[in-house]
Parts: sequence; structure tokens; C-alpha cells
Amino acid sequence: MKPFLFYEMNINLIGYIHAKTIPGSSPELINKLGKLVDRMSINIELPSNDSLKLLAPEKSKTDILKPMKYVSDNIHASHALLQESSRIFHVKPKKEQFVPAGQTTQLIVGATPETDLKIMKLSESLYQKIKLKRVYYSAYISVNQDKNLPSLNTPPLLRENRLYQADWLLRYYGFKADELLDEQNPNFNTLLDPKCEWALRNLKFFPLEINTAGYYALLRVPGVGVISAKRIIAARRNCKLTFEHLKKLGVVLKRAIYFIVCDGKYYSHIHHFNQSFIQTNLLYSERQSLPSPSYEQTSLFDTMLPTKGDKIKCLTGNL
Repeated sequence: MKPFLFYEMNINLIGYIHAKTIPGSSPELINKLGKLVDRMSINIELPSNDSLKLLAPEKSKTDILKPMKYVSDNIHASHALLQESSRIFHVKPKKEQFVPAGQTTQLIVGATPETDLKIMKLSESLYQKIKLKRVYYSAYISVNQDKNLPSLNTPPLLRENRLYQADWLLRYYGFKADELLDEQNPNFNTLLDPKCEWALRNLKFFPLEINTAGYYALLRVPGVGVISAKRIIAARRNCKLTFEHLKKLGVVLKRAIYFIVCDGKYYSHIHHFNQSFIQTNLLYSERQSLPSPSYEQTSLFDTMLPTKGDKIKCLTGNL
């Protein structure tokens, strides 16, 4: 039996247990542990096999993905058994479920040269093939000097935020990694969130009529989140929606107004559909979320940090 390192268990006040294991863990022990905990993590840490060889030569892609696949298969089997038992006996079985809250992993961002496109395609693959519940991104913090490590004055926190924002788009908004980035533009814009950046590159999709657009089309509008899109579809069954209605339904109008019409009409001060005009106004409204000053000219030399708005988007997923 291979050695098993169980190095962290988080238990909150209502009994939620999150266990973290390491590559090479024994399947037998993973199986036993999986029936005791709610969630399990096997952290990838670095986005490519080359980076693992460089900074963590004791790990390999196969050693990481194999136990992740094992956990995923057991979660699926446990869920199928639960559904079958419920169908036959009309009650939930008393037998322990295997990792009922799902599996997660974590990636370090900025320690190695992989692009945002590479990281997003990896995350997309993990969601599709291993059915991960969540990928977490952690900005690299330089704590020691090494020839293989980059010398960073500050952690790439804004990049971490952009990846989290894009991650929401993959999981809940129906976006694909190749839609958000490509080989010509392999990294996210530091000034605008990924959804706004996509919208600006795809203006042919807009303006969208809010009273007739489908659910997934609504999710493409900056400022319209999953909850507000559902509210829009429910509310417009009773009346034609106006911009005032949208505000009450939770739409972030400071972003949405440039991409939508209500009953064929633009918002009051929007007189033309122009990329430069929209981009300028979006940049202004985004930077207004900084504490002080309320607006500042973008500098090529300042360290870009996440705004308050960026942090809210990462926590709520309301993009």
C-alpha cells in the first residue's frame, strides 16, 4: 500500500469537512477517507508537465490526474447508487456518500510562463473530463530566490482575479476558453473583465433585445448574471421590460446599457453603437470603483491591482 499524506482537514461549525490529499495516495485510503469527508482536493499546483518537472520534479501529470480520475469515478458511482436507491425505495440510503460536495484543485498563477489561455483550457478540460466542482487560482508570492523562479515585486493579484472571473464564465455562463482567448490574444485584459472584453470583440452579437433574447444570449450581456437573467425571463411574461425594471431585477446597468435595447430603444444617453465609445465609458466606470481618486488616467508604469468591482465579481460571479 502506498504511503498516504493527509495534511489538512478543515471543519466548520456545521460539520463541513474538506480533505486535501497528495499525488500517489493509496486508492484504498482515498476510498475510506472519501466516505468521511464532504469535499476532497488533489492540487495540481502548476499548469503543465514541463513546469512540474522544473519546480516540482517529484510530481508528474500522471501521478496527479490518476487519483483525481479515481475520485471522480467514485463520486459518479456514489451519486448513481443514491439515485437508484431513491427511485426504488423512495428514501435516501443511510450508507455514506463518497465526497458529496465534489472535488476541487488549485493552480499557482505566475510562477511559470504559461499563458492565461493555457490555464483556462486546462481548467475547461478538468471541468469536462473529471467533473471538478471548482478550480482555485492562487497568485504566486515570491518568498525565496531561485534561478527557476521569477522575480516579482508584487503577486499577480489582478491576473488571479481575471482567471476567477473567466472561471465563472466557463462554469455558469456557457462560454468556452477559445471564445475568451486565442493564440493572438493569449492573456486577459488588465483593464476590463473577460466578459466585457469578449463583448467588445463581438459587437455583431449586440445590441440585444432584452424582451425577446433567450437565456444564454442574456448571459452574454455584461452586467447580466445568472440570477438576473432568470428574473428577466420570468418578469417579461407579464409586461414589456424597461431599463427601470432591469435595475430592480439586479442588472448592473453601468455595464449592460451599452449592449441592450428595451422594446427597440437604447438607454437615454446612448446615441450610437460604437466600440471606442463603449470601451471608453466602460473603462471609466470600472476605474471609478477605486477608493481614491474616483477616476485616474491609466499609467503604463503603475502596478495594476484588482478594483473593488473586480473582487465583487469574483465572489458573486455577477459578470
